[in-house]
Amino acid sequence: MASDLEKRAKEAFVDDNFELAADLYTQALDVDPKNAILLADRAQANIKLTNYTEAVADANRALELDPSMSKAYFRKGIACMKLEEYQTAKTALEAGASLAPGDSRFTKLIQDCDERIAEETNNVPKNVTHDCSPSTVPPSVGSHSSDATADTVEDGPGRDKSRQLSMASSVKPKYRREYYQTPAEVVLTIFAKAIPARNVAVDFGEQILSVTIDILDEDPYHFQPRLFGKIIPEKCRYDVLSTKIEIRLAKAEAINWTSLEFSKENAVPQKIHVSSGLKNERPTYPSSKSTVDWDKLEAQVKKEEKEEKLEGDAALNKLFRDIYQDADEDTRRAMRKSYYESNGTVLSTNWKDVGSKKVEGSPPEGMELKKWEY
Repeated sequence: MASDLEKRAKEAFVDDNFELAADLYTQALDVDPKNAILLADRAQANIKLTNYTEAVADANRALELDPSMSKAYFRKGIACMKLEEYQTAKTALEAGASLAPGDSRFTKLIQDCDERIAEETNNVPKNVTHDCSPSTVPPSVGSHSSDATADTVEDGPGRDKSRQLSMASSVKPKYRREYYQTPAEVVLTIFAKAIPARNVAVDFGEQILSVTIDILDEDPYHFQPRLFGKIIPEKCRYDVLSTKIEIRLAKAEAINWTSLEFSKENAVPQKIHVSSGLKNERPTYPSSKSTVDWDKLEAQVKKEEKEEKLEGDAALNKLFRDIYQDADEDTRRAMRKSYYESNGTVLSTNWKDVGSKKVEGSPPEGMELKKWEY
């Protein structure tokens, strides 16, 4: 069944029917979800459809299943270059080149990445440009009958560029997501309960994030956005907790992200003036209102708590808490020892008096002290 769908997908790809090819590869993966070749081929179909983030995700999953697949590295490199993730693309292409030393395609694309990286760091003149469109990529020589066609990455005329929208924007998320940020990092929370850590895969690129949650007998969850700003992959980390997955993205620049995902409408960042007291700055939430002075509100609450009029046992307990909070260590030790040994009937602050002897219980007049037996 899966082989028949794969054959039909390759035929659709040769006929330039990339949408049908991607759909047939998806059906084949439903039958054989651990097939790395199907994932790598669907990645190429996604590249043709300009679904670059999905292509990166497919290539990553293929490499998890088969780390020796050079064409998966090649396709990840192509997709990352299209996303202008040149450092990530270079890393993938170098890994692929080490597995296919006779393939000159990798060398050419690695050189392109080096030149683009140099341009970004102002090491070469801005008027030096290179055509990194898919048409510059040479055809592939692969192990499958349609692989030569599959690895040519040229856009057909009139290709609909609106297909660059990510999967996350077109499919309703399975898990709720929230994020907040500080000048140094963005913290993304995906609320997913009781997910084993082994079922979670998170990859970081220069400006892309790939999250996969793969639970047995459930459709895999994928979230692969192009991020608002660039990050430092080696400083990013994530934790799988009992109720959520917390992902910490280290910002490459101290700029304010107006959204989590990149779009042309929100592409103008706002610089954040970072002071020496960076660690003490409060995180900013997308929904926060600048009209609320949280420090002032906190001080007001503390003042009200301090001035609150208490009566009876509540007032007595507050008195004891205040004494204990402001006391030195000997006074605290005396209070703990006397309270414990007297079964809560004596509270002394004199360590010299109670430190060298056992404190006997002293019940109120008319009451009898009894020791509970367990």
